[in-house]
Amino acid sequence: MPFTIDDFLDVFRRYNEAVWPAQWILVILAVVAVLAASRARRLTSAPAVILAVLWLWVGIAYHLAFFRVINPAAVAFGALFIVQAGVFAWLALRKPAIRFTARRDAAGMLGGLMVVFALLIYPTLGWLAGHRYPAAPTFGLPCPTTVFTFGLLLWAKPALPRRVLVIPVLWSAVATVAAFQLGMVEDLSLPFAAIVASAVLLRSERRVARLRPV
Repeated sequence: MPFTIDDFLDVFRRYNEAVWPAQWILVILAVVAVLAASRARRLTSAPAVILAVLWLWVGIAYHLAFFRVINPAAVAFGALFIVQAGVFAWLALRKPAIRFTARRDAAGMLGGLMVVFALLIYPTLGWLAGHRYPAAPTFGLPCPTTVFTFGLLLWAKPALPRRVLVIPVLWSAVATVAAFQLGMVEDLSLPFAAIVASAVLLRSERRVARLRPV
């Protein structure tokens, strides 16, 4: 690891002080995505558009603008997040588009739990671990945004192509290693979110493939 925990938390401090009040705007966007999926009479692609905005923000405003100062690998991370933003934009624009709706089945409830975790429980765990604002990860930074993403993806219909999961799962693996080395306990939620969401989504994809006419 080319930096210490103090260096890492200082990046959060500088980012949070520089972009204020963008953190709240990003939270509002997340709530809009959830409400769009929860209240829409029909399936909506609005969550995919908002995910594209969130991942583009993380790639540029965090990785390339701030994290790169202490970790040269942030250039590659930023590029991957920008690519993933393009994937979500493609999901919203493709025909037929991937749509989102909050559901009451097992996948829908798991997705809702991940959304609540990313927006409420994640910062609470960080506070309990001694990570105080502004030297703390806020929503719109990579890890809580990734957990939130997995939650929304569990509300997607029809089944998602596997390539949609590649970069979020890859980031989860990278962040998990860093979480253990740096003691970022709130980020240890990432492997669980990645494994659960991937298992559910891949199972749904296989079920759709079996029902598809030969």
